[in-house]
Amino acid sequence: MPLESVRFAILGPVRVWRAGQELRLGRPQERALLALLLVRAGQPAAVHDIVTALWGPNPPHSAVNVVRRHVGTLRRLLEPALPTRSEGRWLHRGAGGYRLVTDSDSLDLLHFRRLREEARQAAADGAYPGAVELLTEALALWQGQVASGIPPEARAHLALDALEHEYLTAVREAADAALHAGVPDAVLPVLRSAAADHPLDEPLLARLILALAGTGLRPEALTTYQAVSARLADELGIDPGPELRDAHRAVLAGAPAPAAGAGPPPAARTAAHPVPVQLPHELPVFTGRRAELDQALALFADDARTAGTVVIGAIGGMAGVGKTTLAVHLAHRIADQFPDGQLYVNLRGFDPSGAIMEPSEAVRGFLDALGVPPERIPRHVDAQTALYRSVLAGRRVLVLLDNARDTDQIRPLLPGTPGCLTIVTSRNELSGLVAAHAAHRLTLGPFDADQARAFLVRRLGSERVTAEPRAVDEITRLCAGLPLALACVAARAAAHPHFPLSAVAAELREAHGSLDAFARTDTSADVGTVFSWSSRVLTPEAARLFRLLALHPGPDFTAPAAAALAGLPVRRARLLLAELSGAHLISEHAPGRHTFHDLLRAHAAELVHAEHPEAERRTAAHRLYQHYAHTAHTAGALLAPNGDPVPQPTPADVQDVPPEPLADDHHALAWLTAEHPVLLAVLDAAAGSGHDRLACLLAWSLEPYFDRRGHWHDGLAAQRIALDAALRLSDRALEARGMRGLARAEGRLGLHDLCRPRLDRALAMATELGDAVGRAHTHRSLGWESEQQGDLAGALRHNQLALDLFRAAGHQAAEAGVLNSVGWYHAQLGEHREALRHCFRALTLLQELGDRYGQAATWDSIAYAYHHLGRHPQALLGYRNALALYRELGVPYMEAETLSHLGDTHLATGDLPAARASWQQARDLFTALGHPGADRVAARLAGQQGHEQEEHVGPA
Repeated sequence: MPLESVRFAILGPVRVWRAGQELRLGRPQERALLALLLVRAGQPAAVHDIVTALWGPNPPHSAVNVVRRHVGTLRRLLEPALPTRSEGRWLHRGAGGYRLVTDSDSLDLLHFRRLREEARQAAADGAYPGAVELLTEALALWQGQVASGIPPEARAHLALDALEHEYLTAVREAADAALHAGVPDAVLPVLRSAAADHPLDEPLLARLILALAGTGLRPEALTTYQAVSARLADELGIDPGPELRDAHRAVLAGAPAPAAGAGPPPAARTAAHPVPVQLPHELPVFTGRRAELDQALALFADDARTAGTVVIGAIGGMAGVGKTTLAVHLAHRIADQFPDGQLYVNLRGFDPSGAIMEPSEAVRGFLDALGVPPERIPRHVDAQTALYRSVLAGRRVLVLLDNARDTDQIRPLLPGTPGCLTIVTSRNELSGLVAAHAAHRLTLGPFDADQARAFLVRRLGSERVTAEPRAVDEITRLCAGLPLALACVAARAAAHPHFPLSAVAAELREAHGSLDAFARTDTSADVGTVFSWSSRVLTPEAARLFRLLALHPGPDFTAPAAAALAGLPVRRARLLLAELSGAHLISEHAPGRHTFHDLLRAHAAELVHAEHPEAERRTAAHRLYQHYAHTAHTAGALLAPNGDPVPQPTPADVQDVPPEPLADDHHALAWLTAEHPVLLAVLDAAAGSGHDRLACLLAWSLEPYFDRRGHWHDGLAAQRIALDAALRLSDRALEARGMRGLARAEGRLGLHDLCRPRLDRALAMATELGDAVGRAHTHRSLGWESEQQGDLAGALRHNQLALDLFRAAGHQAAEAGVLNSVGWYHAQLGEHREALRHCFRALTLLQELGDRYGQAATWDSIAYAYHHLGRHPQALLGYRNALALYRELGVPYMEAETLSHLGDTHLATGDLPAARASWQQARDLFTALGHPGADRVAARLAGQQGHEQEEHVGPA
């Protein structure tokens, strides 16, 4: 069969033609297998990559056999007359996988790439009209979403994002060529389409503006710039970058499109936004790794010369082999090639505590460094990743991802557009990154003898090393060429310049450590022994703190936490942390926040178990949990003074562990935000080690924070832990409190079939216990749940019952909040003057109490009632007061609700532009939070205004 008799397509639906006739492809997995082979474009796909693409991380035991059957089916489809067990000419096995034979005549992807290369050569020769013609032909090959028709899980594995970026790069190249050729109309349709699909791609939009102006559509070009500016401000909180501004200035000045032969547009320049410079300090004594460094520089240089390439380097090797040192040195060497900044994060992929950084946490940190306001950062990792890649579009940024666990942890952090470089370090091979994203792998081994000797010379000086060659040989042999071990030996020798190196070698030879996983089989020592030298030179107090810090379950720790753990004053703990940091046993990765290197943490964990009895370790951990629970209790009370009360810590709960001082709700919110991942880890650790009462107090204290920030899934997990802990304690009062907390978390996530029965049970328990305040809070939650079910009369009844109970109990803060709720439900039932009477009484009380969160909710209720009385100026004032407070307090969920209501009032006054602006802001906030309110507001924006009852979310 001649080679040209079979053709494949992947730039759209996955399709195959044989002898001019389209073939009917088989089952979804077979289509996914074909798609993977086509994405590889003639390169082999490893069997384990195929298995991962078809089944994800948990394949069946028969997966490899099933892959073989799918391969056989595909072979027979391509060559029906092929004898059984014959490979044929199209699908070959080898190099640990399968390869589909393709070329630019048989696969549309390769044809597209060939046309692009020819167009680049034409442009380089100044033949811009020819380049336009070639690129137009190339872009016409795209027939929709790449590899459409395959299962979503397979799409998530394949390197389809990179193909999409190839398309966008080709569109930009076509626009540049058309502008230089003086025929911008030739690419205007494809530019419009691409810009509609990528409305935040600034380089693409800059070219669209120039093309519009070049075809005589100057008003549309200016309108497009204004729309893009507004979108960037609303969705990303940023101003237009330099390319957009230059395009705008050119249109205003009436400048023509670039003349033929004027050369390509300038490369991306530094954006007028924060330029992050996050690379760690480079070691001044870096040595060795010359071959590896040259290899990396050559690879990156080759790809940098290939336009459209997204460059990724993966540096792997065992722990302590110097991956991070090399990566940081390499990053500093090439940092000047990335004028838009350098991002760095330690992903903690192998932290012994299990506190591995979630991709969403890393993306949030990057977005913050890139100047995105925190309230504009979406809640879901997919949306965060999309925003991150949009912000990086058109920029040249270096991204260093240190200590990664696996490809899944890395994938959301990869920039999406050419021009950026990602360097990854990991102990794992990251084969998925290599297979799916064409990463360059660079594996580091231990130093050889010459490199190890050069390392010691750089640290200790040539004279000292040359004087004792045998001792140096023994040191390098016993350290097994491990740079981290050599660094510790060198530090000890440098700290004692009068020690002969033979004595250092003897000490190393005679010591016995415990980090066996990091020792070489041909050595009599290991890294644990070397680490122990660093801890021996500490003061006894600092050495004790070093050991106890291994009990901290979170990803990092502060001086107050260390003080609690060790039972010391905070000032003393801060001095000891400085001593540990100076000995390089911990590092201060952010102001006031310290962390371990994972090997040092493992070493500290071994020491604490060896030197501190179980009772002492348990007491230290209990003090730590007390510190977090007590401080969180204070913070929760500041955020929600009228909330469901958390039981007061008993003297046994707090002992001599004071909370961190929090002056007001601003400080409370800042502390909770900074400690969020730590608090989750502490909650798990406390509940898992029998500290059930402290786990309950901590989880319930965090409820106002999770609710205010929209972290409802974290809130649900915390409340489940608390209820389980309360049940283990066999305390009916704690169980009832846990029932209420879990029911509210379920209700926030729409789990109403679980929420309502749990609240009914909580009400019965509170009644049985004679707990009037507990009954009142349960009625309040039942009122909110009744509203969600459309029972407004029931919602009002429950809140009136709660109001009577709070008044009888003298609970004025809660009474003020429920007065607002009663007013709101009166308004929902059309009783607007009665609503205002209750709400103004609530507002007076809340202002006296200084409860700004309650004031914001009440202003929203007041404005709603005024709106429905036709008193729109008063309604606008009320909504603006509520908005100001919510924004000051950092409550994006309630801000979105108020913006939605504000838009309704603007519409009632006839101010449609103001209404749409409010709704757009509300929709964007709801979308960022992953809340279904986005659909409701989007319907308003689309002109599909229903008569649905307004949703109002007050304290539940």
